[in-house]
Amino acid sequence: MPSSNAQPIPAARPVIGEEEIEAAVRVLRSGRVVQGPEVAAFEEGFSELVDGRHCVAVNSGTSALHLLLMALGIGPGDEVIVPSFSFAASANAVRLVGADVVFADVDPETYCLAPAAVEAAITPRTAAIMPVHLYGHPAAMDQIMAIADKHKLAVVEDACQAHAAALNGTPVGAFGSGGTFSFYPTKNMHSLEGGMISTADAEVARTLRLLRNQGMEQRYANEIVGANMRMTDVSAAVGRVQLAKLPGWTEQRIANAAYLSEHITAPGVVTPVVAEGARHIYHQYTIRVRGDRDAAMAKLTEAGIGNAVYYPTPIHRLKPYWEPDQKAGRDWDLPETERAAAEVVSLPVHPSLTEGDLERIVTAVNALGENL
Repeated sequence: MPSSNAQPIPAARPVIGEEEIEAAVRVLRSGRVVQGPEVAAFEEGFSELVDGRHCVAVNSGTSALHLLLMALGIGPGDEVIVPSFSFAASANAVRLVGADVVFADVDPETYCLAPAAVEAAITPRTAAIMPVHLYGHPAAMDQIMAIADKHKLAVVEDACQAHAAALNGTPVGAFGSGGTFSFYPTKNMHSLEGGMISTADAEVARTLRLLRNQGMEQRYANEIVGANMRMTDVSAAVGRVQLAKLPGWTEQRIANAAYLSEHITAPGVVTPVVAEGARHIYHQYTIRVRGDRDAAMAKLTEAGIGNAVYYPTPIHRLKPYWEPDQKAGRDWDLPETERAAAEVVSLPVHPSLTEGDLERIVTAVNALGENL
């Protein structure tokens, strides 16, 4: 039990400081509030995170996925390979463009797409692979890109949880046909709400800019059918402040994770694994609980330690996917996905944690060992 004066430690803590507030007020006073100079500056700044690729800001991470698939020409009749162990937006974006989702299993240590499962899932209709850099750990992009090159497939990186993660020195978002990022308030950096798309292809970038703005570059000169998925300058101004803070926050997350992994010793608890060459930026610090997970989470909550499961229900078991698949006679064989969904628990790792917070988390987790 926490002491009477101990405050609960939240699982996540969005940061909105004075600098963010001042940036938002500055933009509001300027009168340039949508798709203006702040958005352009944010895109330019974010480009440095993805090896100088073109960056296109939009209103959410889901919009980023949706528009990138559209810009790559993926639609009805195509299949996209997606991990089921992810947030529903990964698969939803595929459905929104009219393509079919093919689920593949994940690696049991990184929770990212398993390359062998990707290879086995390819059919003549496969158009793209969507690796998700889950929890901030990069997927096995070297192997996935080799598979994609072999079969001439697009690669759409879902890096919505992985700002500044990297594999062998290459940042996520700089591997595939394009990368997508989310700036939702609980992400490692945010813009209140928003998303970013990265691509090395200038024509794809131009198409994305058209798609986000009703299909027009010049006002009333619509070139294609588009939508309104623009980012506001208020969001971009906040994002620019957060982008400047991201390196320090990232190092703090990595240090917090290292402390937890060193000191958590409870039998029945498996701490995160980092693949060779990977830079894990710990959007989530996710353990496995070999035992009664619900009881373990209840004890952590009782001790004032925020915790959550990402994600308790794999996408292929959610109603919009499960029911159509059952009618079509499809039954996905995803044992590692099912096992992960039944065992994972995410603990606080955000940069606001104090040394005392980290000690409390370790004490509470290690106390579980007697009861698992």
